[in-house]
Amino acid sequence: MAFGAARGLAAKPPEKGVFPLDHFGECKKVKEEYMGCLKSEKGDSVQCKAIAKAYLECRMEKNLMAKEDLSKLGFRPKKESKPKAEAGRARKRAQEGFISGVR
Repeated sequence: MAFGAARGLAAKPPEKGVFPLDHFGECKKVKEEYMGCLKSEKGDSVQCKAIAKAYLECRMEKNLMAKEDLSKLGFRPKKESKPKAEAGRARKRAQEGFISGVR
C-alpha cells in the first residue's frame, strides 16, 4: 500500500500535448540565454519575454513543439505593445501598490 497515492484518479495529459525534449541541444543556446536573463532579472519573466518568444520559435522551427500562433501563447504583435514609459510607470505602480481612482 502506497501512502499519499491518489487512488482511482486518472492522470490528465497537458493542455497543449506532449513536448519532446531537446536531446540534441538544437535550442540550447536560446534556452541558456533565457535562463541567464531570468537569473539576472531575479525571476522577472517580463524582462525576458523577447527571449522566451525566440525560444518558442526555435522549438517550433525544429519540430520540438507544434506550430502555434504566438498570440495564442501570450505574445502580442509589436504594434500593440505599450510604450516603454507607460510600461515602466505601470510596473512601478504594481510594485508600490496603488488604489484605483486615487492619484
